[in-house]
This record gives sequence, structure tokens and C-alpha cells, in this order.
Amino acid sequence: MIGHSFGGLLVQNLLGKDLATAGVAIDAAPIKGVLSLPISSLRVAGIALKNPANRNRAVSLTKDEFHYGFGNAIPAAESDALFEKWAVPSPGKPLFEAALANFSPHSPAAVDVENAARGPLLLTAGGKDHTVPEAITKSEAKLYRKSPAVTDYLEFPDKGHSLVVDHGWQEVAEAALTWLREHDL
Repeated sequence: MIGHSFGGLLVQNLLGKDLATAGVAIDAAPIKGVLSLPISSLRVAGIALKNPANRNRAVSLTKDEFHYGFGNAIPAAESDALFEKWAVPSPGKPLFEAALANFSPHSPAAVDVENAARGPLLLTAGGKDHTVPEAITKSEAKLYRKSPAVTDYLEFPDKGHSLVVDHGWQEVAEAALTWLREHDL
């Protein structure tokens, strides 16, 4: 399985339940246990979290908010084009669940990080990502250290959160495919 952002969190969750052979979590949303959230991440999530009523509605980003959270590592014109093509209102509920994960005993963001029998996992980070900065991905990787299962980390230093849809997406896709091949998958 391969997933980006909240899709990356889902990949980790399903892999931890042995429902996938292997997983690639690209700039994955924080799983339960990640305690430190950088200011840039809080700024992006705060767009939805600032109003509790957003828990039950979809939230839209402005072009400027999209550029800060997703397109900050690419030219403004490309960010604007991605905004026009890809930006849609997103449900607030997953953001609230992730924000409260460490206070909820049955959080949907909980992942079995100690599963020794799970398949290999690649965690990737965009070095310029404001939404899921590399500090979050590194914290996730540390949570897996008790498991002997393969957990690898790969950083794309010049990429932001749009790395799966912007002009450099092929580099990210090729890196994921190469990693999968290296693990005979």
C-alpha cells in the first residue's frame, strides 16, 4: 500500500494490522504517539481546528493557505495551478481526531508500531513540508524502533507537501518503487 498524508497514516494502520504486505507512507499525518508538532504544522491544521464546528463539516483552503501548506516548495504559478486542479473542501473530522489522538484511548490514529510480524514500511518526508514537517516523520520512525520489522526513512530535502502531484512527482514515485523492489515486492 502507498498513501500520502492521511493516506500514509492509513497505510501504517493497516500494515500494523497485517492487512498489507508492505507500506509506503509519504508525508504521513501524525500517528498516535507523536508528541511534538512544529509550528508550521499547527498553522496548517489550525485552519480547520480554530472552529470546533469544523469537526462536522468540510473545510476549504484559500489559494494562499494552499500555497503555504502544500505548494511552498514550488513556484507560485505551479502552486496556483495545483490549487485550481486539486484543492477541494476536506472533512474536518480526521484533523480533530489526529489532534486529539494522544488523549483518546481508541483513537483512529493509533497504529501497532510494535508488530514484529508486519511487512516492511518506508516513511518519507519532504524537507520543506509545512503540513507534515520531517520532524513528524522522524518521530513516527522512532515509535517503530521496538519492532524488528523493517522500517526505513527517506527524506526528499527540497520537497513540500505537494510532492506527489507537483512537477517532481516522478522522483518520489521512482524512489517508492525502487524501495519496494529492494524488498522483493
